[in-house]
Amino acid sequence: MAITLRQLTYLSALAKHRHFAHAAESVHVTQSALSQQIKELERTLGATLVERNPRGITLTATGRDVLARAKNVLAEVRDIEQVARLSMTMPAELRIGLIPTIAPYVLPHFLPLIRAQNIGMELGIREAQTDILLSELERGKLDAVVIALPSLVDGVIETPLITDHFFLAGRPQALAELPQTRLRPSEIRPDQLLLLDDGHCLADQALAACGIAPSTPIDLRASSLTTLCGLASAGFGFTLVPEIAVANELRATADLQVMRFSGRQPSRKIGLVRRSIGIKAPWFTVLEQGFKQAFELAIKPAKARPVAQQ
Repeated sequence: MAITLRQLTYLSALAKHRHFAHAAESVHVTQSALSQQIKELERTLGATLVERNPRGITLTATGRDVLARAKNVLAEVRDIEQVARLSMTMPAELRIGLIPTIAPYVLPHFLPLIRAQNIGMELGIREAQTDILLSELERGKLDAVVIALPSLVDGVIETPLITDHFFLAGRPQALAELPQTRLRPSEIRPDQLLLLDDGHCLADQALAACGIAPSTPIDLRASSLTTLCGLASAGFGFTLVPEIAVANELRATADLQVMRFSGRQPSRKIGLVRRSIGIKAPWFTVLEQGFKQAFELAIKPAKARPVAQQ
């Protein structure tokens, strides 16, 4: 039979009180129950740990050695329990994943906010495509991910954060040739639309927004949104830029201009996703609030831009 934590706890109590009745009272069991567990521990170890006498007990040499190690084990158990309790507030480390069309635009706002509230917490940040992040979330390598919703996977809980609208981006001269009123995504021809490489969910969202079938052959694709904006500013076509990225891409790219669509503007839902195991811990609420603030800061410059007339 294996040694149990209960037996080590009883041995520690017995060594402290030097009396079976007093030790049993301290751990809230009967004297006979405590005595039985000590005997079982001795049988398991094949050694006498306690010398019983009319005035109390005395630990044997082996008993003293076992007690020293038992105290170490019990201390480690208490540490484990404390870690679990702290994890219900804010853990010492959190591992968060974000897709590439979100991370560079939101993290500069999010990290200072979360650091100001939780200075001692260590954050691990992972940037990858949606399928990779969801796989690592499922395997426990990540605690939460920020992606476009829905995730379309089982076993997760999705918390919406923001609706991220798309702007049309291109060279000013090219945008001037489009209708300046009642601009609709469907007016963008497939051969004019610049997309991200396969695997980026933003590519599928852009196609859907413009009513283009995914099978439509499109030659110009890129691995980053910044590259797409550079191609658009050079006159190779148009691309769709998420609202959270507008301020950054306009600063980074010369000769780039953006326009809002009129009517029902194309958009994507962005959310925070966690595994559906256990209750909603406070750390998840802290992340949720922090990301919501960060997204609002990211889109603030774009909100001042007018919508095309109806």
